[in-house]
Amino acid sequence: MKSTPLTWTLLLIAGFAGCDTRDTRSREWQVMAPERATAVEQSVRAFVATVAHDVTQEGPIAWNKHFQDTPAFFMAVNGQMAFPSGAAAKQGMPHVAQLIKRIDLKWGDDLRVDPLSPELAMVGASWREVQTDPAGHSIEETGYFTGLAQSRDGRWQFRDAHWSSPVAPPTH
Repeated sequence: MKSTPLTWTLLLIAGFAGCDTRDTRSREWQVMAPERATAVEQSVRAFVATVAHDVTQEGPIAWNKHFQDTPAFFMAVNGQMAFPSGAAAKQGMPHVAQLIKRIDLKWGDDLRVDPLSPELAMVGASWREVQTDPAGHSIEETGYFTGLAQSRDGRWQFRDAHWSSPVAPPTH
């Protein structure tokens, strides 16, 4: 296809159309008072600590109470979809519990909570896990976690989750 001045003009118009500088965030988000943002952050930090405690005490099945059982939920691991919905996570967790008898989950000191609204917050943290299988063999994994926490009915749950582990450098 030959480029013409009209083609370039249309491309420029299309490009600038995507550069709308108006603020499209909700009013509620814009006016969340600093005290409210701090309260959300503290509440989500407590939730994340509870998650690590429950998973360590109860094993993988504890994730069921901390993942939303909704179609909106998804979980990815190292760039691959692990659970495309809350129902898939709930259905798959008993299988995971058969493979992993115990998990010792610890979040890193770098835990970040970004309150987006009174009901939503982004979470990011390094993590370390020791997984023990039914035969007693243990493996240690580390990585970084990001998730969207949502408060519904007075309690926080992860609406989305992504776990990543370092990738080994290619060998030459």
